[in-house]
Amino acid sequence: MSAPPPATNPKTTAHVAPLMVFMGFLMLLEGLRAIGFTSTEDSSAWWRRQPELWLYPLQTVVSLQVLLMSWKHYDFRPFCGIGWAIGAGILGIAVWIAPGFLFVQFKMALGPLSYLGFSPRTDGFNPVLITQNQAFWYWFIVVLRFLRLVIVVPLVEEIFWRGFLMRFLCDIDGDYWKVPFGKFHWLSLVVVTAMFVMAHAPVDYVAAAVFGILMYGVAVKTKSLTACIVMHATANFILGLYVLSTQQWGYW
Repeated sequence: MSAPPPATNPKTTAHVAPLMVFMGFLMLLEGLRAIGFTSTEDSSAWWRRQPELWLYPLQTVVSLQVLLMSWKHYDFRPFCGIGWAIGAGILGIAVWIAPGFLFVQFKMALGPLSYLGFSPRTDGFNPVLITQNQAFWYWFIVVLRFLRLVIVVPLVEEIFWRGFLMRFLCDIDGDYWKVPFGKFHWLSLVVVTAMFVMAHAPVDYVAAAVFGILMYGVAVKTKSLTACIVMHATANFILGLYVLSTQQWGYW
């Protein structure tokens, strides 16, 4: 029997499905808001005021399950370029949070620069809202958040963006799984970076573009999916620490 075409290959499904499941939960969140399920009233139950607090953990668990079911289809080798990945992750997240940091430090007003990230980032996933200063529940929620931020997001995104889409755009009409990981191609650089940008909020577009280009560079230089995941995880870990220390909840 001949091998299935690339588009229906189980390897393709394994690289695409985790991100689709992950994004599906985000769409569900927007759907709940659209139908009026969520509420900003202080008298409302916490699970309606901030549904992210129960939806994100569910998203994390389900996404991890999909990843584990598909694990045999992923090739994380070679395990190299970790130093480059960590350095790029630090640089990328510094560019990402710098505008918001400067906005607060210089007490800036909202204006055209908001499109470059100069805006307040106080509205977002805030675990303080339901923990009522109860240390156990606060840290329980924070640990789950970091699991999503540092493990799940880097895996589902890099397996898709770099592991699949970057290859696919190099040989759309052929067997793109024969394309070596990290092969440079102008179309893949532009499209993958653009789609990565569009997956974020408009306030983060510029930062996401810089981060996406850096990530593409790491993929091309190291030829390692592991390095890409490490870069993303490093950046997200630093971002999480920054959010906890500044309470700029809008960043995560």
